[in-house]
Amino acid sequence: MPTRPLSDELAKEAADAYVNLGSQTAAATLLHLSRTTFQSRLKVAAERGLLGTKPVLPGFAIKSVATKTEDGAWVKQTKAPGEVFEMPAGQVVKGVSALVDGQGREIAKWIKTTADAEQQLAAMHAAVEAFKEDLPRAEPIEAPIYFEDDLLCQYTITDAHLGALAWNEETGAGDYDLSIGEKLVMDWFASAIAVAPPAKRAVFAQLGDFLHYDSFKSVTPEHGHLLDGDTRYPKMVRAAIRIVRRVIGMLLLKHQQVDVIMADANHDPSSEVWLREMMAAFYEDEPRIRVDTSPGTYSMIEHGAVTLFYHHGHRRGTGNVDSVFVGKFREAYGRTRFSYAHVGHKHSDELKTTNLMKVEQHETLAAPDAYAANGGWLSGRSAKVIFYHKHAGEVGRSVMTPEMVAGRYAAANDNVAVRDAA
Repeated sequence: MPTRPLSDELAKEAADAYVNLGSQTAAATLLHLSRTTFQSRLKVAAERGLLGTKPVLPGFAIKSVATKTEDGAWVKQTKAPGEVFEMPAGQVVKGVSALVDGQGREIAKWIKTTADAEQQLAAMHAAVEAFKEDLPRAEPIEAPIYFEDDLLCQYTITDAHLGALAWNEETGAGDYDLSIGEKLVMDWFASAIAVAPPAKRAVFAQLGDFLHYDSFKSVTPEHGHLLDGDTRYPKMVRAAIRIVRRVIGMLLLKHQQVDVIMADANHDPSSEVWLREMMAAFYEDEPRIRVDTSPGTYSMIEHGAVTLFYHHGHRRGTGNVDSVFVGKFREAYGRTRFSYAHVGHKHSDELKTTNLMKVEQHETLAAPDAYAANGGWLSGRSAKVIFYHKHAGEVGRSVMTPEMVAGRYAAANDNVAVRDAA
C-alpha cells in the first residue's frame, strides 16, 4: 500500500521546531521523533516553502551563484540527491542509461532493473515443495490385464501453446484459443490411445511449450517478446492440470506403466516446473506412474536395448543435440543398441540419422499465430504415437492430424457412458 503524504500540519510542526531550536537533533528530540523521520519531514516542509528561502535549506543543494551587487549574491537551489541506490531484493540490473553534457561528462544516470529469473525459479521450487505436502493423492487405478511386455508406446506432443490466439482469417491456418487447444489435445490422445497396441509401457512425452506464456504478462520469459494471448494465466493453469490428469488417467487404463516427461522449454520454463512437481506429488501413491522431476533441460528413458532422449530443442537442435545426450547419459547409451532423440520447438518435422542416433523434430497440433504465419514459418499440424520394441527399436508409428481426431474424446466418453448404463 503506498505511503500517505505528510500533512501540512506535521510539516509545519517540523519546520517551526527547526527554526526555533536551530538544530535538527534538538528538534527531533523535542518532537519525540527519530532523526531520520524528522529529516524526512523537514525535507517535505522545505519543498512546500515552509522554511523560507534562506540558503541552504535542508534537503536542497546550491545549484548556481550569480553576483547581483558588490555585497550580495543570488542563490539558486534544487532538490538534493536522494539516498545511495540499493538494488531491491529479487532484482538484477537490466541496463543503465546516462545523461551527459557536451564534453561527455555524466549529469544523471538511470538504472533499470528486472526480476532475477534464478531467484524467481528458486521461489517457485520452494512454493511447490511447500504445497506438495498437503496436495491430495490420486487413488491407484486397476491395471489392465493383457499387455505386450516388450512394447513401449511413446505419445509425443510438443508446442501445444495453450493460451495462444490465432485467427484463421489472418493466418489461413485455422483458429486457435485455449478451449480449442484443450479439446484438440484430448481428441488426439483419445485417438492415439485407441490405435496404439496394448504395450506394457507408455511414455507421455510432452516436449515443452505446453503453455503459451509463463506469467500474467503474455510475453516470452527470456526476451520479452509480445505474444498473442487468448486468456488469463490462471485459466491456462487450470486447463493444463485438467488435461494432464485426464490424459494420465486414460493411459493408465491402457498400459501397465506410464512415464511422464514435461520438458523444460522457452515459453513456459516455470510452468513446466510446477506442473511436473505437482503431478509427481499427486500420483505419489500410484506405483504405475513415474514422473520425471529432473530440473535439467535433457531427459532420458531406457527400455531394454533402447534409449529414448528428450529435449525441447531451444538449446540444441537436430544438428548437434545427439552429442549432448551421449555426453550426459553415456552409461545408458553404452548399454543400448538403439537410440532415438526427440525435440520440438520449430513446429515442423525433420528426421536426421547421425553416427550416434536418430534425431527427430516434431510438428505441433497447434495452429500458427500471426507471428509465425506472417514470418513465413509454415508447417503441417500433427502428432505421433511411436512404438518401440525392447530388442528391435522402433517397430511402428501412427501420425494423426487435427482433422483426423476431431470429436474423438467426446465420442469415447459417450461410448463409456452407454456401456456403463447397459
